[in-house]
Amino acid sequence: MLDRPVLDRLAELAREHEDVIASLGDPRVLSDQRALRAASKRHKDLELIVGAYHEYERAAEDLGAAREMLHDASADDREMLRAEIDDAEAAMARLADELRVLLLPRDPNDDKNVIVEIRGAEGGEEANLFAKDLFEMYSRYAERMGWKLEVLGSDPSPMGGFNEVTFLVKGEGVWSRMKHEGGPHRVQRVPATESQGRIHTSSATVTVLPEAAEIEVDLDDKDLKVDVYRSTGPGGQSVNTTDSAVRITHLPTGIVVAMQDEKSQIQNRAKALQVLRARLLKAEQDRQSAELSQQRRSQVGGGGRSEKIRTYNFKENRVTDHRINLTLYKLDKVLMGELDELNDALVAAERSRQLLGAS
Repeated sequence: MLDRPVLDRLAELAREHEDVIASLGDPRVLSDQRALRAASKRHKDLELIVGAYHEYERAAEDLGAAREMLHDASADDREMLRAEIDDAEAAMARLADELRVLLLPRDPNDDKNVIVEIRGAEGGEEANLFAKDLFEMYSRYAERMGWKLEVLGSDPSPMGGFNEVTFLVKGEGVWSRMKHEGGPHRVQRVPATESQGRIHTSSATVTVLPEAAEIEVDLDDKDLKVDVYRSTGPGGQSVNTTDSAVRITHLPTGIVVAMQDEKSQIQNRAKALQVLRARLLKAEQDRQSAELSQQRRSQVGGGGRSEKIRTYNFKENRVTDHRINLTLYKLDKVLMGELDELNDALVAAERSRQLLGAS
């Protein structure tokens, strides 16, 4: 059951929920898009937890009433009342667990779409082929989840892999599921580039960034160095006769984003700015939490084999997530986008750490 400080906090949130509902009918809020957006978001954040709190209160009332009636009940009614008491206690226990999770601090990016960057790391062309495998795995996962995936930019490698591919994923709960994919991924298999049938170990890095709205990251033109050039394909050959490719350098941070997939310079510039905002937002969030270097290394690292977060072993049809010591012998299904078992375990582990920290 919940202790008094937690119940007081929930009562405070319930009062705030009522105030937010009232504000959504205030003409001053309705006429201010920023205020309306903030109030709507807060209403959504509070709705689930306040609903569970009211359920908990009703279960507590039912429990108190049943216990009071039990004192004066006849023998015939006692069994029914004891069943009601058991049901109310079970409901309160379930709702208490649910509320403890809902009270955990929310990730500020939970409602955001994500931008994912995959790069071949160690292993030469085999690493680039593995980068494409990861891209296809996430594409299938997005389809299974009902998300929309849009490729923002890609740099194909000579054998059909990716030196780098960047894509946007939109949908409900994207960040909360995809954020755990960030980091070095290792593959163990006989590569297409191997003529002797030997198993090689290669790696690719995955970076997951929250999509940033323009109002969240203000870009000053004087801070941007924009270069345009002709698009190139695998091997460096020119694939366009106009200077449509765009490379943007953010001078204060040195972050560079290049886009060339679109035939229009304007479209490539828009996509480059979209990725740049996402990188700057993540960097600022990391800076505010004083973990910039640590968090960036935890996702990208050097792409080295010793830093891997997950290993994909084709010979044994095995995938192992090293952060939670989970091994599944269903690599074929994982590569087809069946990532739920892995992600559910990662989400549960994160919640357990948060609950331990809050206790």
